[in-house]
Amino acid sequence: MIGYYVHHQGRGHLHRAACVARHLRTPVTGFSSLPRPEDWTGEWVRLPMDAGPDRPGRGAAEAADPTAGGRLHWVPRHHPGLRDRMGAVAEWIRRTGPSLFVSDVSVEVTLLARLMGVPVVAAAMRGDRFDPAHRLGYDVADALLAPWPADLPEPGWPRAWLDKTVHTGAFSRYDGRPRVRPAARSAVLPAVRPAVRSAPTGGTRQVVVMLGAGGAGIDGDDLRRAQASTPGWSWTFLGGPGRSWTEDPWPLLSGADVVVTHGGQNAVAECAAARVPTVVVPQDRPHGEQRATAEALRAGRLATVRTAWPAPGEWAALLDRTAREQPADRWSRWAPGDGARRAADALDRLAAAPSRGRAA
Repeated sequence: MIGYYVHHQGRGHLHRAACVARHLRTPVTGFSSLPRPEDWTGEWVRLPMDAGPDRPGRGAAEAADPTAGGRLHWVPRHHPGLRDRMGAVAEWIRRTGPSLFVSDVSVEVTLLARLMGVPVVAAAMRGDRFDPAHRLGYDVADALLAPWPADLPEPGWPRAWLDKTVHTGAFSRYDGRPRVRPAARSAVLPAVRPAVRSAPTGGTRQVVVMLGAGGAGIDGDDLRRAQASTPGWSWTFLGGPGRSWTEDPWPLLSGADVVVTHGGQNAVAECAAARVPTVVVPQDRPHGEQRATAEALRAGRLATVRTAWPAPGEWAALLDRTAREQPADRWSRWAPGDGARRAADALDRLAAAPSRGRAA
């Protein structure tokens, strides 16, 4: 049995877990504060939240010593949600005796499972992970699961981490899904258009801006000025300030001539699956995760990377150059198409021989 913890922030962790679980031969139980995914075939344990008021009249911002003196990320004293959350995981481990536990991603859950004698695989993330909490979590993990290619590594990692890292390449829920060619795009758009605010400018080429709920430190005026400065392009917006979202952006992504997105791991993986030329504008995130991903993409010449939102006068040349100079087949280096299967194979091997403590 494998336990699989899924962080509730965003949906990238959930999509990644579901992709891997579909390929696992070992039975798997999911743990998260998120609802059980419709396609999850194993058990699902819904965890209480560990954020919010830690007791009546007191907010999370006032929680007592939430980092345990800077050694952990979130363990506020006397928080009933945290206590019940960890208790549910611990009780399941005590009752089932799993052969492996996957943490995507929580240092505290990683430590809990390892303290109970269970081998742990931690989902690795780019960026500066040399703070005490991340170092501890990566050090005690039996393996690190890195959804990026081995030839575009995260700089500065110690040999001990690299020796136990499984580089799967990026993967997403869209791996293996047929692309929607631009000529067929109009036939599938009616199904998603109610969830999308599209503003054509009369051009023939399509740019999709996928910003997600958090935006990219820009506002609606930035989007309107970019659109107005490119009369040869038709713009569709997914997420961002004042824009809607669709649960299945695949027809839009795979039918676009260029996609503009942030540097989130899941968003980049979906663009890679679509094999579409992409402009990446990383957002500010803890530990510089998105900027580190963007730098790896720049080093591999896989996407056009801009450190800040371009000025209106830059967009026409930027889109033209990206469409022309970013061949779609380069994305196979980042996302080979079988990353989820590679991850599942590694987990199955570890679950079958947990005493070895390595995925190789």
